Amino acid sequence: MADPNTRLLAAEIRNRWVRLRTLVVLRWFAIAGQLVAIGVGQAVFGLRLELGLCLAAVGASVIANLVMVYVYPRSKRLSERAVIAMLLFDITQLAFLLFLTGGLSNPFALLVLAPVTISATALSLEATLLVGCAAFLAITLVARLHLPLLTEAGVVLQMAPVFLFGMWVSIGTGIVFMAVYARRVTSEIHSMSEALLATQMALAREQKLTDLGGVVAAAAHELGTPLATIKLVSRELADELEDRDELREDAELIIQQADRCRDILRSMGQAGKDDLHMRHAPLGEVIREAAEPHSGRGKTLIVDLSPGAGGAAQQPEVARRPEIIHGLRNLIQNAVDFARTTVWIDAVWTDAAIELRIIDDGAGFPPHVLGRIGDPFVRKRRGPEEPPQRPEYEGMGLGLFIAKTLLERSGAELSFANGRDPLVPGSGSVKRSGAIVELRWPLERIAAPQDSRRGLGENQPIQA
Repeated sequence: MADPNTRLLAAEIRNRWVRLRTLVVLRWFAIAGQLVAIGVGQAVFGLRLELGLCLAAVGASVIANLVMVYVYPRSKRLSERAVIAMLLFDITQLAFLLFLTGGLSNPFALLVLAPVTISATALSLEATLLVGCAAFLAITLVARLHLPLLTEAGVVLQMAPVFLFGMWVSIGTGIVFMAVYARRVTSEIHSMSEALLATQMALAREQKLTDLGGVVAAAAHELGTPLATIKLVSRELADELEDRDELREDAELIIQQADRCRDILRSMGQAGKDDLHMRHAPLGEVIREAAEPHSGRGKTLIVDLSPGAGGAAQQPEVARRPEIIHGLRNLIQNAVDFARTTVWIDAVWTDAAIELRIIDDGAGFPPHVLGRIGDPFVRKRRGPEEPPQRPEYEGMGLGLFIAKTLLERSGAELSFANGRDPLVPGSGSVKRSGAIVELRWPLERIAAPQDSRRGLGENQPIQA
């Protein structure tokens, strides 16, 4: 889960996503539409309008736009307060025009939804509530207080009271619906964007670790020979300096430090043996590498590898890609987190596909979460009535989203299920009764090429 300070920073950045130019352009469109409506209403339909006051209201918007254009740069990003002020000005200007032109009998009253939609899309929840309340208050006032629309013959154009009430209810409902809908869609887009960014960062980190393993292995191999030479020469010097204790001690110190360097390089070299191993590995080795960080966390990990119908006896060589290892590691971590004692990892291969199943003996996925697994920021795996087993663990949605995205990128199909019904006590077997994650790769998407076992030639010098 994201740190609260990080979320506040992200929210502040999102609040500055609105450019001044965007709102200025939208307001120019509104000004043009208002002028056309006033002109057509008076010239074509013969309405008696308070033309001076109407043009004054439109002129106020023109002046505000001109001030914004000439005072601020075109690329300026507005703060939340500045956007709220502009939206409240637009609502007030529109309400004054509606007051002059028949109130809710004017069909252009629906335009009050535009500022609310903009606020719900770009601003915080508090700002959206403020703008929404202002819009609702505006339509309520103009519904009660307004100048009637008159024709040149003096005929009053007025809706029946029941239609006016329906118009007021429909606009009020529209304010709520548009605000909720726009905010929900925008929040999902933001969550998906943040989750995809986290996925890319995780993949980049895993790629760097993989590359670092290859560099370390090459360095350990290349430095082995000079260290052996240093140790050999130091040993000969120590033998020749038996009668000079001070110099002999220095030679023995060189030998000890050479041995220490050898041990360090040996431990570093365990990250990778050679270039071929870094590119492809047996299926069991890839699973072992993904599960290794969680093998010492107090839970038993059981890995079962077996060929399926038509599968070769020897386990297949698969691509050792960072996204596969990181995705499997996240799934195994989730299983270990919620398992009581044991996690099973079953792998079956045929001549057409590789199937992997990760099972734990925990409580399983609650039914209300099961259909949303794989979406970013699913908050918790336990049911709402269950006490937290691990208070420090606040959510699993982002980790599973990253794992699902990375594994699907490698060609895998994922499905999530339970070994038993968590709502029925005693249902299912005692073992393997928790969550089940199944993965299936077409063999051609994950298997190593046929010529992957060819020699790679001599090691190349590491380029600085």
